[in-house]
Amino acid sequence: MTQTVLAEKHNGVLTLTINRPERRNALDIATYLGLAEQILAARDDKNIRAIVLTGANHYFTAGNDLKDFQTPRPAGDSAGIKFLRSLVDCDCPIVAAIEGSAIGIGVTMLQHCDFIYAADNVTFKIPFVPLGLCPEGASSMLMAQIVGTRRATDWLLRGRPFSAQEALEADFITGLCVPGQALQTALNTANELAALPPEALQTSKRMLKHSLRPNIHAAFDYEWAHFNERLKSTEAQAAFAKFLNKKK
Repeated sequence: MTQTVLAEKHNGVLTLTINRPERRNALDIATYLGLAEQILAARDDKNIRAIVLTGANHYFTAGNDLKDFQTPRPAGDSAGIKFLRSLVDCDCPIVAAIEGSAIGIGVTMLQHCDFIYAADNVTFKIPFVPLGLCPEGASSMLMAQIVGTRRATDWLLRGRPFSAQEALEADFITGLCVPGQALQTALNTANELAALPPEALQTSKRMLKHSLRPNIHAAFDYEWAHFNERLKSTEAQAAFAKFLNKKK
């Protein structure tokens, strides 16, 4: 566990909080690895029945920390891919609680959560193309399956913001709640799940994901090859520099 990932266990529910409020909970390498470590440990812990994923200070996440995109990337899986694989391979139900905004991987990671509750004023955005990048998180495969081809094309190519209401109407999220209540709503569902027979619960989730998991991991590999190339592109580096200069 790191300071950027807060973990709390209670009655079989593990709550993981992305804790970088000074960066709007942007995900850096340490945060990705901290989340992955906790999720993989929970997968093997018979005392953990459900996981809740949320962000500190009533804000989910601004996505990948763009500063990390300006540094050389080692070969193999990035820290972000390791985190995404941990979500995919976890048989514990994962419940997300969204306040504020979810941007970039903050949206695509939700494809791998089982229940998603968002405050009704939340904004979602997948700005890969405007940043000179391309889809990740298996969104090139899963997004159209979840929300339909036309809407997936709109969200992924235009990178425009969309509301929690639109996300609900597209079946991308499970339900809406009043602002400030997303975490409690998620905990209510997690506690309900934690009270169910655990072997039956995890077996059932495993069955639901069985045919998808190999294809999702293959999509990660396919997307990462293109994403890594885009990171090195003049288009992307210019977009990152422009964005970071605005923040100064």
